[in-house]
Amino acid sequence: MFCTLAAWLITKAGHPFEQPQEYDDPNAVISKVLSELRSFGRPVDFPPLKLKAGYGEQACYVLDCLAEEALKYTGFSWKRPAYPTEELEEEEITEDDAELTLNKLEEDVAEEESDNEENFIDLNVLKAQTYRSDMNDSAKHEEILQSTIDAAEWNLEVERVLPQLKVTVRTDNKDWRIHVDQMHQHKDGIESSLKETRGYLDKLHNEISRTLEKINSREKYINNQLEHLVQEYRSAQALLSEAKEKYQEGSGGVTERIRVLSEITEVLERVKQETEEKGNSMTDGAPLVKIKQALTKLKQETIQMDIQIGVMEHTLLQSKLKEKSNMTRDMHATMISEATIGAY
Repeated sequence: MFCTLAAWLITKAGHPFEQPQEYDDPNAVISKVLSELRSFGRPVDFPPLKLKAGYGEQACYVLDCLAEEALKYTGFSWKRPAYPTEELEEEEITEDDAELTLNKLEEDVAEEESDNEENFIDLNVLKAQTYRSDMNDSAKHEEILQSTIDAAEWNLEVERVLPQLKVTVRTDNKDWRIHVDQMHQHKDGIESSLKETRGYLDKLHNEISRTLEKINSREKYINNQLEHLVQEYRSAQALLSEAKEKYQEGSGGVTERIRVLSEITEVLERVKQETEEKGNSMTDGAPLVKIKQALTKLKQETIQMDIQIGVMEHTLLQSKLKEKSNMTRDMHATMISEATIGAY
């Protein structure tokens, strides 16, 4: 994703850049991106491996620089922001929960009466009922001069009605007095707990102080005992830094000599190959065998030619002899014929 976005930004900045594919070498792609970033005049003071992960401070720096170059190339310019006009809304007046008004108090009382109506008897209602019963009793005072109700039934009725005669007063959590009481309770609890834990804390503080003093004294003793080793370590560090500098200085010459050695090795390999080819051609007996075979064939052909020449000479000699004998016979024949003719 990082390489694709960087390639797109480089293309937008006016430099042609091929989009990286899935199977491309990431190191080669990152080196191309960094070379393009350097061509824009941006400094690159971190190794390419920092960009291989595709995230981090270096990746954000590269994308930021490329985005700036792309905006410069396209001629983009930032404009002043235009803020929308908002209409002021009317503030709603919220009632403070801590402020109690008369209406709210009456509503709370009405809610409490409706909640407790099922389980508890209201005091005002009970008072009205008692008042009415007193009026009835005063009207019928003559009838209560002597009770006709059984004591056992009266006790049962009292036990049945007694749970409904309980009056509960709800505590309001918003009341400041309750918060003050809670604060005093928490304060008392904290003071009581602090009395118990102060001793443990003091003891722990003393133990920690003694332990720190022991550690400091032990550290000073160890530093004094190892002072010469520390000096040796520092001197060894200085020698190591000098050796590293010398190594870095010599590594430059070594790389140049390695390059020259590789060139000489290539030339030597070519010479060895040519030498081997010439040696193989010199030690190879195939041409000599071919020459011997050719000589043998020439000798055979020479012998055959000699035989043919002898046969031809013999044939020529025979033909000459035959021709000579024929001439001699012809000459004798002519001489005899001439002699006979002269005799006649």
